[in-house]
Amino acid sequence: MAAASLPALEHEPRTARRRIVVGGEALIDLIIDQAGRVTPAAGGGQYNAARAIARLGGDVHFLGRMSDDWFGRLLLSRLEEDGVGTGLVVPTTDPTTLVLAEIDTRGVAHYHWYIDRTTVPGLQLEDARRALDPVPGALHVGTLGLTMEPVADSLAALVAAVPRDTFVMVDPNCRPTATPDLAVYRTRMARVLDRADIVKGSDEDFAFLGLADTPEASARLLLERGVGAVIVTHGAEPARAWCAGGEVLVPVPRVEVVDTVGAGDAFGGAFLAHWLEQGLGRTELGDRARLEEAVSFAARAAAFNCTRAGAEPPTRAEMGLA
Repeated sequence: MAAASLPALEHEPRTARRRIVVGGEALIDLIIDQAGRVTPAAGGGQYNAARAIARLGGDVHFLGRMSDDWFGRLLLSRLEEDGVGTGLVVPTTDPTTLVLAEIDTRGVAHYHWYIDRTTVPGLQLEDARRALDPVPGALHVGTLGLTMEPVADSLAALVAAVPRDTFVMVDPNCRPTATPDLAVYRTRMARVLDRADIVKGSDEDFAFLGLADTPEASARLLLERGVGAVIVTHGAEPARAWCAGGEVLVPVPRVEVVDTVGAGDAFGGAFLAHWLEQGLGRTELGDRARLEEAVSFAARAAAFNCTRAGAEPPTRAEMGLA
């Protein structure tokens, strides 16, 4: 299928508090614990990231489809409770996408997907186009939203259309078992990554993307191709980041882990919220000290998320912010 396209837009003036659009999936995680209990939880990588940004005070708006079923109403209400803008939410009668999240003895989640003819895949080009009015100061895309069509082509077209001074963050958050065509996926991701200002992913994400033999080599390749900074997470091991100013190594806080659902999403959302609140953009990504500070903040947010069940990112107060 040919990739959709949107016209590039010229810069429009923005306020100091930059408008953030997070595009992708909203779904329900059916979390199965070690005792076999099933708990439905609002989730989806981009949905979780939007909530993380809102809880930390960002002016964030979610772009994606939501059903009129009970789960869809739950998803919408949680966004509204956290202060996420819902004007870009596309209503549909399609059933809500479901994900089975089995929690192992270490608290790590393993996912199984129920996607066909559900809400997430159906985001159309005209839906994505609405996110350009007004032009966002920042755009965050990734996860299932860049995996299946037509939503993946719609979001890729949105990434290509935003002006150069829109700060673009990409969190691949790859889902191998939910990726229908690996070659198509990697080709699309290459286009999206080439426009990214910052890319954040795990060891497993970079292995699946197939950019280079190691995450470190992948990071350096992306920097050579014009990405401002690359962050690689390693679970409970220190996070690493690369930029023009050098490499950053940030320890992950030790906490009592309930589960890891949404931890990576909290990390990405917290990084973006912190970066923009500091008034930073693409140029400052080359500043090693600033990058280290933002990665440390994100790691703390992700660790906090792991101390409670499901995707529950911390608030400003919980992060010690005024």
